[in-house]
Amino acid sequence: MRLARLREFAWLVPRLAGLLARLAADPNVPASAKASLGVAAAYLASPVDAIPDFIPIVGYLDDLVAVAIILDGILNHVDRELLLKYWPGDPATLDETARAAARVTAWVPRRWKLRVFGR
Repeated sequence: MRLARLREFAWLVPRLAGLLARLAADPNVPASAKASLGVAAAYLASPVDAIPDFIPIVGYLDDLVAVAIILDGILNHVDRELLLKYWPGDPATLDETARAAARVTAWVPRRWKLRVFGR
C-alpha cells in the first residue's frame, strides 16, 4: 500500500505539468486562468526573479510561492469535473496537492483567486 502511494507522489510533478497543459488548451477553462498559467510559466522561465536564485534556499522561495498560487487557483477554483477529466492519477493525490497549495497561499485573498480562476 505504501509503495503505491509513494509511486503516486513520485509522478506528481509530471502529472501536474500535463494537467496544466491540457487545461490551458481546454475551451471551458476561463481565459483569466489561462492567462495566469501563461504568466506563471513566463515568470518561472525568466532569469529575473523577485529574489535571485543564487541566494541559498531563499532564492527559490519566490518560485515556490508562484507555483503554489497557480496550483491553488487551478486546483481549488476550476471546476472539479474538468480537473478529473484530465487527471491521470488518483483523485486523492490531486486533493492532497490542492490542500497543500491552499495552505501555502492562505494569505492570498479568496476574492482575488475567484476573480482570476473563475466560478
